[in-house]
Amino acid sequence: MSRRARSALLWNAEEDLLDLLATARTRPDREQVRDLLYRFYRRCADAGLPELQRLATTVETWWPEIPAFLHTGVANAGSEGTNRVIKTVARDAYGFRNPVNQRLRTRCATTRRARGHLDAR
Repeated sequence: MSRRARSALLWNAEEDLLDLLATARTRPDREQVRDLLYRFYRRCADAGLPELQRLATTVETWWPEIPAFLHTGVANAGSEGTNRVIKTVARDAYGFRNPVNQRLRTRCATTRRARGHLDAR
C-alpha cells in the first residue's frame, strides 16, 4: 500500500470519528450516533491498519464515557491540562530538596491565568 493511500485511510477514519464527536451538545438521537459509530468502525475494519484497529479498540473501551460527552458536552480536558502542567513543573524541579518550594512552583504554574499573567487579549 502506498504512503498516500495509507494517509488517506487514516485521514478518513479520523474524519469519521470527528463527525461523531461533532454531535456533542446537539442532542443527537440514538440512530444518528449508531450510524456514525458504525461508519467509523467499518472504515477501521476495512482499512486493515494496526493503528486504526488500536484506535477502534480505544473508542470501544471508552464508549461508556463518550455518549455522556455527546449529550452534555462536558469533558475533563481542563483537569487533564492542569495535571500535565503539574507533572511538567515537577519534572523541572526534580532534585530540589525543598518540597515547599516545589509546591509553590506548581501552584504558580497552574494559577497564572487567574493572576492575569495569561491574558488572552
